[in-house]
Amino acid sequence: MSGAKMRSKIAYLGPPSSYTHQAALSLFGDDNDLLEPTVSISDVFEAVHSGSVTYGVVPFENSANGSVVYTLDLLIDREKRFSGIEVCGETYIDVHHCLLGFGKRVAKVDEAPESGSITPTMNAPNPESPRTRPLSDLRHIRRIYSHPQAFGQCEAFLSTYLKGVERQEVSSTSKAAEVVAADSLRTSAAISSELAANVHGLKVLARGIEDREDNMTRFFILKQGDSNPLTVSLDSAMPSQPATQEKWKNLIAFRVDHQSSGALAKSLSVFGSHDLNLTSINSRPSREHPWHYVFLVEFSDERRGGRSEQVNAALNELSTRTQGWKWLGSWIDKVPIEN
Repeated sequence: MSGAKMRSKIAYLGPPSSYTHQAALSLFGDDNDLLEPTVSISDVFEAVHSGSVTYGVVPFENSANGSVVYTLDLLIDREKRFSGIEVCGETYIDVHHCLLGFGKRVAKVDEAPESGSITPTMNAPNPESPRTRPLSDLRHIRRIYSHPQAFGQCEAFLSTYLKGVERQEVSSTSKAAEVVAADSLRTSAAISSELAANVHGLKVLARGIEDREDNMTRFFILKQGDSNPLTVSLDSAMPSQPATQEKWKNLIAFRVDHQSSGALAKSLSVFGSHDLNLTSINSRPSREHPWHYVFLVEFSDERRGGRSEQVNAALNELSTRTQGWKWLGSWIDKVPIEN
């Protein structure tokens, strides 16, 4: 486009109304011409890697249910399909799930029948009580659709009111709502957002069914890495990253010699010796040998941009303690401040 700067396109895990869509909107605004939904997390990586979009938005972890393993595996990139993709930002979204579907509203909320039990057992001596009751009779529901993460975040409600009902995993919560809206028998339900109910014409059968009121998901912003991995370049599509002193996060992946005593402990000790704070550790199977792992480590430091000398020094030492490491990105810490 001559004489004008082309605007960046952003891929996200769709369909529209997904929580990832909401994260993308919070970051880049509501210009739908710039936002491109994809079917899977892998498709977001593919779009960024191919250059058809400038940025990608993917879920990384939930405060209650942990990491999104699909994203971890794609960042590790065992098959070397997405070389050069880096994390360049993050955002946090409050996640409040609804049960969506078809049904009649119950006369009184207290009359909602329970299909499960919150009675203590030997296996569950302190069962968690659901935070809410259904707004509709749920006895007609034969199947529930949602993303695996959403199922894990709503276990108390599901085990109390929908115990034994078949669960069907799909690519996103908004996809679940799309599937249920097409159910001619009207015997299925979706765990999704209230926004998805409005988009797909579904009834909210229960609201706020997540186990924890402070349920939150962290999303990563991806970009294709520069030839110089020490810098993080951002254009006008991204929120501004000031040059003042900031707390930064960094992500790397590495392998160790599993036959060497203390190899992992020695590798992790490098960060403390360079005054770097480890903020999370994940492991995924290496798929090179059974019971061998790739470790993803997130750590923080304070600086004004670029990669600090202490980070470089730590990575140089890490090279002597591991069988190789991979730089996965650097970004300003946006974790919400606790009240």
